[in-house]
Amino acid sequence: MSKPIYLGTDCGATTSKIVALYEDGTPVSMELLQRKTRADEGRDAIVRGWVEAVDEYLAKHNLTWAQVKAAGLATPGPYQAYGVFDKTANMPASFEGFDALSAYKNAIQLKTGRPITVIMGNDGNLGGVAEAAKVRGQAKCGVVMLAPGSGLGCAYVDPNGLPLDGDSFAGMEAGHMPAPLHELDVPPIPCGCGRTWGCIESYTTLAGLGHLLQMKLKDFPGHPLAESPLSGKPRAMQLRDLAQKNDELACWLFDFQAKALGHHCAVLAMALDPEYFVIGGGLMDPENTTDAFRARYLGLVRNTAMSNFWPAQKKKIKIVPATLGELSQSIGAALVAMYTDRDKK
Repeated sequence: MSKPIYLGTDCGATTSKIVALYEDGTPVSMELLQRKTRADEGRDAIVRGWVEAVDEYLAKHNLTWAQVKAAGLATPGPYQAYGVFDKTANMPASFEGFDALSAYKNAIQLKTGRPITVIMGNDGNLGGVAEAAKVRGQAKCGVVMLAPGSGLGCAYVDPNGLPLDGDSFAGMEAGHMPAPLHELDVPPIPCGCGRTWGCIESYTTLAGLGHLLQMKLKDFPGHPLAESPLSGKPRAMQLRDLAQKNDELACWLFDFQAKALGHHCAVLAMALDPEYFVIGGGLMDPENTTDAFRARYLGLVRNTAMSNFWPAQKKKIKIVPATLGELSQSIGAALVAMYTDRDKK
């Protein structure tokens, strides 16, 4: 008898990724299958692309649609309602108001030939679900995931394995909480969300790295980046490589970002009191960073956070690196689909 499987699709701005899990939560494969999202071609094209990518995945692993018990879709937020896109920075304006969940569910059920459970959720939240399941195993405890990249992906996963979505589906947009500017000794940096209070995202990610670089360059006269014809993000993108060559300016900037993230861990611990903080994102990517770089970054996050935890939290909370890489969000989508399908029975 063929084993049941649970599908997970991660819709990114550029590419979408596919995975399937068996009933014990084990991925069919950890090999990455990603295809163009095709958002520029419109709503119908994006849904068609998701389904075609699943077709390809199933064929590649000798699976069939008859085995699919439930499916999950991870997408960028925010949402007007459950499954319905609001104005989203990473998607064309034409997707505002698009009921992506209903469109995907209809397309999936045409393939399965029967009604199945189909869920949709914020990609950051679902990535957190996957990392939480991996880090805690069979234990029941809270997990926070923080993933600095272009922005700050944040998720809180409860002891039952489900993310904090919030009543308006904007739960754990914690990248836009204000940073402790007095601790960091920096002025407010503008954020793409429009807030001017100094969103923590601006001090921990690529979103604000150009501003931090510009502020710090005055202390490093003659630095090659001061003369660079590039500006903003393109110039900031060079910093990770420079830091891994022990460039003093680059090291200072990433040390600063690590300390800022550590402060944010401490703030979130006051509200959520998790057992684990999982740190992901590009700065923790083993394929693009050295062991020494990651150890230094994570060590500073950990030390800064620990200095602000309550005494009991210092003994309990663990701050660890993410391990699932680019598959985390699709795995999380499949896991929530599986959990939801089981709860219906």
